[in-house]
Amino acid sequence: MDNIRLILILALGGVLFMIYSAWVEDYGSPVPSAATATSAAQQASTPSTDVVSPPLPESAAALPSAPDFADQSPSDAKTSRLTPVRVETDVLWADISPRGGTLENLWLLDYSVTAENPEEKFQLLKAQPPNMFIVQSGISGKPESEFPTPEAIYTPQASSYQLNSNENKLEAIFRWEGPNGIEVTKTYHFTRGKYLVEVTQEIVNGTGEPVTLRAYQLLKRTELNDPNKPKFVATYTGGVYYGPEVKYKKEDFKEMMKQPLDVEITGGWVAMIQHYFMAAWIPPESLPQTFYTLVLEKDSADPRYLIGQYSSPIALGDGERHTYSDELFVGPKLADRLEKIAPGLQLAVDYGWLTILAEPIHWLLSQIDRLVGNWGWSIIILTILIKLAFYKLSETSYKSMAHMRKLTPRMKALKDRYGDDKERLNQAMMELYKKEKINPLGGCLPILVQIPVFIALYWVLLESVELRHAPFILWLDNLTSPDPYYILPLIMGVSMFVQQKLNPPPPDPMQEKIMMSLPVVFTVFFSFFPSGLVLYWTVNNLLSIAQQWYITRKIEQQEHRKGA
Repeated sequence: MDNIRLILILALGGVLFMIYSAWVEDYGSPVPSAATATSAAQQASTPSTDVVSPPLPESAAALPSAPDFADQSPSDAKTSRLTPVRVETDVLWADISPRGGTLENLWLLDYSVTAENPEEKFQLLKAQPPNMFIVQSGISGKPESEFPTPEAIYTPQASSYQLNSNENKLEAIFRWEGPNGIEVTKTYHFTRGKYLVEVTQEIVNGTGEPVTLRAYQLLKRTELNDPNKPKFVATYTGGVYYGPEVKYKKEDFKEMMKQPLDVEITGGWVAMIQHYFMAAWIPPESLPQTFYTLVLEKDSADPRYLIGQYSSPIALGDGERHTYSDELFVGPKLADRLEKIAPGLQLAVDYGWLTILAEPIHWLLSQIDRLVGNWGWSIIILTILIKLAFYKLSETSYKSMAHMRKLTPRMKALKDRYGDDKERLNQAMMELYKKEKINPLGGCLPILVQIPVFIALYWVLLESVELRHAPFILWLDNLTSPDPYYILPLIMGVSMFVQQKLNPPPPDPMQEKIMMSLPVVFTVFFSFFPSGLVLYWTVNNLLSIAQQWYITRKIEQQEHRKGA
């Protein structure tokens, strides 16, 4: 049993290490090189809306097999920035440029950059590198000269917009008129309390002849360079898309470099996600869209990665009008909100391969928080509930360990008798277990059960934006970051050591040394984990110690009464 228990504990450590290694390997953002930083500084004056030619249909019946994008450098015409139109709602500030009607800056008012400075609001969209991230949309068609390019200058209806206290909705309107009769009206529809924005594009054909056109929407960004992110926790930044058949798919920047995406999907969405936040385009569920990716300025130190969608072409007769309506989500990855917006959108909160276990844990944690109003106490209560759920299983395990502990002197005697004859020693020990009716595997079950729960909770604590900057008590002011003073990992290590002392010691001295060194190893390991996760593990250890001590003491008293 001791060998198996040792193997399981080492396996748990291995799983933790593999989680970290796999996460870093798959999703770790490369550390910006000095060349990148220099390039970013050099590009500070570069406008964000560099040319991205939308896909153009040759005709309604002849679609291009792939988007026809031009990878062009910024021209002089684009370096002159226009004063953006500021939009203020109760949850965000947004800057919309008249050039292309591009959403080029956006701040989230309920989220700060750091916990220490709540007045500095988190900026999700940013026009300039580093961390350039913008949202574009437009109309393309034939003949090309009739339609607005991404550089076209729209006329805003107002120089700024503000959602007043007595209003629930706000519309920011931009108009463009072509030289030969095409009119485009782009409208951003903001709603109080929401990060979901409806974006409509109305086209009026006044050219005197039919035209062919379609709409496109895209998200464009550079690599994430976040000086505030945890040093030992890498998170995913990149493109994702969803479809009813393909489900949730990631398109990381390496994949975009290697092979552009080009797939037609109905009822899906595309998004750029990063830790805690995202931007997503959600087209009408019934209309097919082509999802695509592209990398601009591939050979530069700071390439721009693009994921977008474009609709099927339509023919618009003279004097006719058509309105495209798409939804844009720009905000925090709040799972309960995302799942109400579009199918599968909540999967952007990436819980990994244990989503089926992580989602109910997150739901239960959220319900507890609604009652107690503190995520730290919610984690403690959740730990108690999990412990209660597995109480009987743990009780069986601890009874087995208590009986094993009682056999320690006899096991040492067997060790002395058989020395290095492992075969005869194991045979004698199994006979002893059988005689005393002890299951040597009984103590391993709680560890097996806790491994998937632990991994699922790890993802919940890592990905839940609700816990971002969530304080607990005393020095723990952010449950999603490591304990800055290493106090909680140290308490966890001490609790693990005490728990080891309650267990029967392995008969082999080398195994005993390895077992007693594990608390030190785990203390170091947990020093880099989110403090919320360490809190869970510490409380779980303390509850286990209390339960195991009670059961062991009870069995020892029973044995004492039998002896008396």
